[in-house]
Amino acid sequence: MFAIGNILQGIAYVLDTVLFLYMWLIIIRALLSWVNPDPFNPIVQFLGRATDPVLYTIRRRVGVLGGIDVSPILAILLIMFLQYAVVETIRDIGIRLN
Repeated sequence: MFAIGNILQGIAYVLDTVLFLYMWLIIIRALLSWVNPDPFNPIVQFLGRATDPVLYTIRRRVGVLGGIDVSPILAILLIMFLQYAVVETIRDIGIRLN
């Protein structure tokens, strides 16, 4: 059973890292929106392609509140919830199986 526990701990670690990096992509995207970056810059295009699906889904469901786009904040809160609820649950199951 220890092999399954180690696999689950590895999955939890990778998932936590991916969520952490995605959170930083959203933060960078939100900060760049303040300075009006060049839309033809490859980095700006990558950030848009990587974060638009999640931010657009949140924006479509919540909308813009008082002229302020709160989708990045809600996305970060969702990521933090996933890290705490899902990742920690997988990690705890992996630890218990060892």
